[in-house]
Parts: sequence; C-alpha cells; structure tokens
Amino acid sequence: MPAAEEKLAAVACWSCSAPVDPAQLFCTSCGKVLPASTSADYFQVFGLPRRLHIDVAALERSFYRLSRKLHPDVYARASEEEQEWSLRNASLLNDAYRTLKDPISRTEYLLRLEGVEIEQEGKSKDRVNPSRVPPDLLEEVFELNMQLDEMRMTRKSGADDPDLRNDLLKAEKQFEGQLAEVDESLRTQWEEWDDASTVTDSTSWSEQRRQNAKQQLVALLDRRRYIRNLVRDVKETLDS
Repeated sequence: MPAAEEKLAAVACWSCSAPVDPAQLFCTSCGKVLPASTSADYFQVFGLPRRLHIDVAALERSFYRLSRKLHPDVYARASEEEQEWSLRNASLLNDAYRTLKDPISRTEYLLRLEGVEIEQEGKSKDRVNPSRVPPDLLEEVFELNMQLDEMRMTRKSGADDPDLRNDLLKAEKQFEGQLAEVDESLRTQWEEWDDASTVTDSTSWSEQRRQNAKQQLVALLDRRRYIRNLVRDVKETLDS
C-alpha cells in the first residue's frame, strides 16, 4: 500500500475509551460523536481509498446517512462539546461530499494530497494567459483572441457582425470537442492511477506507474482548464 494511504493511528473514544480511527465521525462502540479530525482527508471521512473511480451513488447514500446522524436536533440536549463537534463534523462532511462527488474536483483534491500544487477548476476568472497556450493550440488561440478582440470592439460600438459571430460559434464548438477529448483521456489516466495504486508492493515499477499517471493527470487538468477558459471567453463575449 502506498505510504500516502497509511491509516491514522487509533485513538481512544472520549466516552467509552474504545479504540477508534481518527477519521471516524462516530465511535463504532458507543455511537458518540467524535471530535473532528484535523488529520483525516476527505476519502478517509467516507472510509474510501484514494482512488479516482468511486461509487457515487454509494457516496451519496453514505453522505445522507451521516448527515442525519449529525443533524442539530439530534444534539439538542447534548453537551456543548458534542454540539460543537457535530457542527464541525457536518461542515467537514459537506466539504468532503462536494469535493468527491465531482470527478474533476476529486482528481484535483487527490493530486493536492499527493503534494501537487494545482489551481482548482473554475477558480480563475482572468482572461486566458497567452504564455500558457499549449503548443498545438497556439495558432488556433492566436486567431481566436483576434476574433474576440474584434467582436468586443464591434459590440462596444453597438453593432454586430453575423459572420464573426458564426466564426466564434464554430470555434466554441471546436474547443468543446477538444474538451470532450481531454475528458476521455482523463478517464484513461484515472484507470491507470487506480490500477497502479491497487498494487500492494512498493516496487519501483509500480511507483513509476503512479508517478507517470500523476504527471499525465496534472497535464490534462491544466489543458482542460485552459480550454474551458477559452470556451468561457467566447460565451461571455457573445453574450455581452
């Protein structure tokens, strides 16, 4: 098992002293709510391994089951500490669910756990940075930026250019197609990561597979973010 997935050391339940996994929200022996762990990651909160393919329906069922157990009404007569722990655990549970249910945010989160500094999808609202254009898109992006600038100037003057609009719509469709290709490549790398991470030995070969998959995932996410920004810029320019 990769070192990154090693289990957290067991601690004693504050109520019954039974050994509990720090990632658990409740004691399996007495059922009491546990203090929110600062060490557990989102996968551990749901008892999941760090894999990119998960059963989303099962995740949802687990989320609602745990949410019901953390509802404030359950702790109306509990101690102030238990009420505070339940609120913190509910917040942790919500964050974990929102992150893991979406495959892109799940991938970004796993890569951050693996030590990769990566910008989250949809966080940046800046215009596309020309210095980061993927080499194979350089010519297309250069032409697109010229068309976008021309359309912005046209719209600013209160006019419209049907031919230019059609060109931008075609470009939008083209980049959306490229986005679909990136998503397909991501699915392939999810399989590669999960297969490599399932290997129980620590041979250099299995670790190299993990590292290669990680590098591919980072590159694909960066490309995906870039193309999404292009599509966003086209939509915003046409809708302005």
